Amino acid sequence: IVKFVKKRNKILLIYKRTNKENEKNLQKYKIKHKNKEKGAFINTASLVKGNKVPHRIMTIENEIIICQSTTTSTTSELAAAMDIEDHKIKSFWLFKWLFNWTSSSSIMLRAVEKKILAFLKTPYRGFFVDVGPAIGEADKVWTLSLNTDSREVPVVMLHGLGAGVALWVLNLDALSKDRPVYAIDILGFGRSSRPKFSNDALTCEKQFVKSVEEWRRELNISNMILLGHSMGGFIASSYALTYPDRVKHLILADPWGFPEKPPEALTSKQIPFWVRAIAYALTPLNPLWALRAAGPFGQWVIQKTRPDIMRKFAAAINEDPNLLSQYIHQCNAQTPTGESAFHNMMESFGWAKHPMIHRIKDVRQDIPITFIYGSRSWIDSSSGEKIKSQRNGSVVNIKIVSGAGHHVYADKPDVFNRYVNETCNLYKTRPITQLIRESTESDDEHELNLSSPTVKNNEEDTEPESVANLEETIPTRK
Repeated sequence: IVKFVKKRNKILLIYKRTNKENEKNLQKYKIKHKNKEKGAFINTASLVKGNKVPHRIMTIENEIIICQSTTTSTTSELAAAMDIEDHKIKSFWLFKWLFNWTSSSSIMLRAVEKKILAFLKTPYRGFFVDVGPAIGEADKVWTLSLNTDSREVPVVMLHGLGAGVALWVLNLDALSKDRPVYAIDILGFGRSSRPKFSNDALTCEKQFVKSVEEWRRELNISNMILLGHSMGGFIASSYALTYPDRVKHLILADPWGFPEKPPEALTSKQIPFWVRAIAYALTPLNPLWALRAAGPFGQWVIQKTRPDIMRKFAAAINEDPNLLSQYIHQCNAQTPTGESAFHNMMESFGWAKHPMIHRIKDVRQDIPITFIYGSRSWIDSSSGEKIKSQRNGSVVNIKIVSGAGHHVYADKPDVFNRYVNETCNLYKTRPITQLIRESTESDDEHELNLSSPTVKNNEEDTEPESVANLEETIPTRK
């Protein structure tokens, strides 16, 4: 037995066949039960009480046998022994049935995340940070950390909607080379706790910010370079407004929720009436409802509708191209409390009810802001220029990555990593001869400079992993 876990109020025991002796025992077991592997029973010792209880064989795959107990006793103690966060559904039976239909599994999410992060070259550590009653009764934030022995200012990374820490796999190695890096699953997403958020937009925003602050306190990080992508950029901006003493520099990668929604957004005559009607009908639903509605076919839906996401990571994750779609499916098939909070904050998908463009001018003047936009993104990059004009006397840098879309960190990881590292190098203990200055730059301009024979372009790429207050340092591939 290698793991005891809890899933849907049942005890699961995971067995691993690792040698010939176990293989022989398995063959005997098959003969004993007349090869009826699935649904057969076997008595196993209980982890807590030591007595034998019947377990039913659920699946037998190449490497792993999973058994499910026929009793529901002692499940909380068993869950506590695992580095997973169990997301219970305490509601009407229909919602429980729908949750089961999505084929979500905290165990599977953990396994696929570890496979993705195994492609990192930098050692990493994964753990849960207990942030207490930040939103729910006892919330935990899944955290990856790299190069924490460095004394430089750390980079803290906040992902976007529907994502998780493993999607930084192309960036973590490069960004952690000279400094500590922390990547977290925002509450309500990934492997973190999934508490119920408020229905009010501003309250949801404050709850996200509070959870990040409680996480920072627990890790005793005095100040940080805060990097957020999309929704994470919106939360990072709100955090800088609320806790300016903790932010050295704000890096916003294709941030969501900045521009104000134009009045003609869904009333334009260029948009067919039936499209507007469908958009109106789907307004009450969460953005990724279709993925959960597809149930066990959710991974297939991702592969068919977003093959571009698979291609972005193909260079790093070349052994199994389906890992990314499986990871995204498992991240979003769980209880979608964070997604519901995002839905409460949005005014249609592309805009926020309380746009950041009206508020970010109030970020303390001594906090520099760097925007990194993809030239082909659906996000309106003009917001960066407007904010630059609003913040007179403050440093605002705007970087445009040519050929990149909304997932700028994955479309052009080398360029993205270089821009972030250039910003972080401003705060090195032994500072590089470089001044903070305002700029609007495109990577096209930089490529022209690199064409000089006297200049060499050194770029790398990176990523992390995590687990509960049980520390877990994973050996990675070379």
